[in-house]
Amino acid sequence: MQQPTDPALSSAIAAVNSVLLGKPHAVKLSMACLIARGHLLIEDLPGMGKTVLAHALARTLGLSFNRVQFTNDMLPGDLTGAAIFNKEKGEFVFHPGPIFTQLLLADEINRASPKTQSALLEAMEERQVSSDGTTRALPEPFFVIATQNPVDQLSTNPLPEAQLDRFLMRISLGYPDASAEMEVLRGEDRRDLLERLAPSLDGAALLALQRAARAVHASDALLAYVRALAEHTRHGAGLVYGLSPRGALALLAAGRAWALLDGREHVLPADIQAIFPAVAIHRLGMGNALGAETCAKSIVDAVALP
Repeated sequence: MQQPTDPALSSAIAAVNSVLLGKPHAVKLSMACLIARGHLLIEDLPGMGKTVLAHALARTLGLSFNRVQFTNDMLPGDLTGAAIFNKEKGEFVFHPGPIFTQLLLADEINRASPKTQSALLEAMEERQVSSDGTTRALPEPFFVIATQNPVDQLSTNPLPEAQLDRFLMRISLGYPDASAEMEVLRGEDRRDLLERLAPSLDGAALLALQRAARAVHASDALLAYVRALAEHTRHGAGLVYGLSPRGALALLAAGRAWALLDGREHVLPADIQAIFPAVAIHRLGMGNALGAETCAKSIVDAVALP
């Protein structure tokens, strides 16, 4: 796997890989997602390292971090904050909720009610929160990393399509291979390793990487390839519905970030193919990740390279 030319970015990726063992592709996808200014959804069984990945990204990127454990009795105000009457001032004073951070870990998001899930929509799309008639900007950069258990588990509420579409990528970690699991068993507790992680970047450096990613060149032939993939999902893949124009833009943004991570100033079809399953499948009404790899491969194989 190619490494970024930016030493600090290479250091950040190496640091995350030192904690989440045996998952370099998932780590690179996660980093590409954040560089593309996207939000990340990690779907997997409990105990696979979803929370460890979110913590490691926050620490190595030098971002302020809050974790919220979603439950079925959680209210929207528990996330966004609320105005509370101050007797001394004789007025209502807004108390910010945990969403006012640079990286929010929404843990087990599909255990919350649809009403609470939808409280994230404005924040994820507009990077702001509206409460009591006042709009408040969220910090820059701002990301949501959400984890969810498979939707067939007890006490889960599937995310609606509008909510899923706000996540640039959905990934699964899966079980580690034998060598990685042996290293986990021999090694230190992941929490101790996380505590020792030092920031390799900061918010300003990450914003600069985001600007650099948007400047990565995409030729007309590459744009036509992205459109052809989107068109195939709409009419040629046997799906109920295909990628929207926003989904096609998401493919392009993630492809640019992937190219940047490989140290290139232009996007290749291979970049789009590398990020296609993570960006596209959850936008195609596929439900959980079952059969996602097969579906993604069939779509990519059916569209001719430029």
